[in-house]
Amino acid sequence: MQSLRSRTFDVLFAGWTALLGLGIPLLVLFRAPDRTIRSVSRLWARGVLFELKHIVGLDYVENGREHLPDEPCLIVCNHQSTWETIAFLLLVPDVAIVAKHELIRVPVFAWYLKRSPMIIIDREVGTRALKIMMSEARAALARGRSVLVFPEGTRGSGRDSLAFKRGVGVLYSKLNVPVLPVTVDSGQYWGRDQPFKRAGTITVSYHPPIRPGLAANEFIRVAEASIEGARDPLECRS
Repeated sequence: MQSLRSRTFDVLFAGWTALLGLGIPLLVLFRAPDRTIRSVSRLWARGVLFELKHIVGLDYVENGREHLPDEPCLIVCNHQSTWETIAFLLLVPDVAIVAKHELIRVPVFAWYLKRSPMIIIDREVGTRALKIMMSEARAALARGRSVLVFPEGTRGSGRDSLAFKRGVGVLYSKLNVPVLPVTVDSGQYWGRDQPFKRAGTITVSYHPPIRPGLAANEFIRVAEASIEGARDPLECRS
């Protein structure tokens, strides 16, 4: 039964995404500003989470939301599934997500991704990708948008130890803004190793911000410990 519910969600997810695609010509015709496009993206995310809750039985709760800084910040979150990429459009409105270049091949979603705009990184170009990420992150922060990066660089299994990529330390050192560590346990319900999406409640935990000014290695140590410390008890619970 759960497998059927999950497959039904997949069909409706594709249909909802295609429906939002019908609005693209109008947004182009009227030269919709970035903020309008982000509003439509949030509408899409809200619909996806609604379908997950009412079809799959998958909901979420937030702990520690009081830790979100009032000013734009750098957000680092462990990455376990597609869920957090979608959910953060609502959890932190107007967030600029650092996303892999491969995502711009996805119909409809790619159009909104590029024009929100998000920070698209092509890891094939090596060190130039880091420069692009730095430049676009600074631009997003200057416009009052927080920047979300998944420091592992790709989805993890949820069982391996967290390991930050080097570029995250560089971002921290150069941007000089508070960093908000976040832990999710979405991999228990919508993980890359899951045959279908499971019912349950994803927990999103926000931790006390890390101040700017630490050495990059010290920042990584503190951030990894913050995320890992909350991740272990969450993932033992199933």
